[in-house]
Amino acid sequence: MDLLVNVDVDDLARAVAFYTQAFGLRVGRRFGGAAAELLGASSPIYLLENRAGSAPYPGAATPREYGRHWTPVHLDVAVPALEPALARAEAAGARREGDVAERPWGRMARLADPFGHGICLLEFRGRGYDEIADPS
Repeated sequence: MDLLVNVDVDDLARAVAFYTQAFGLRVGRRFGGAAAELLGASSPIYLLENRAGSAPYPGAATPREYGRHWTPVHLDVAVPALEPALARAEAAGARREGDVAERPWGRMARLADPFGHGICLLEFRGRGYDEIADPS
């Protein structure tokens, strides 16, 4: 099984600029003027341009909006060093949401991209998530 990540945006050119600058991704394929593939992460990320106010699915009660919003699915970006990654993301247009959090597995910074999506930068330490994993 392959995992593909799709991210709705309202401005494809701005989204490509943000994600390539913030996370060092590179453009793979382009699909007309409405979508672009980003490579360089463990899964490809597809930026899909959809206008604000459009329906995210047939019969949706709430239209797409690109102000800060919450969803139970978000991107975690694991980085080798948090501070330089955080500086790069903020310089590209990410907004920091709160202080850097210390966890038993490492450190985390919460961000919002320019399209309202939540993103966490993770810097693992020691054994990463294995620091808190239940024994088998």
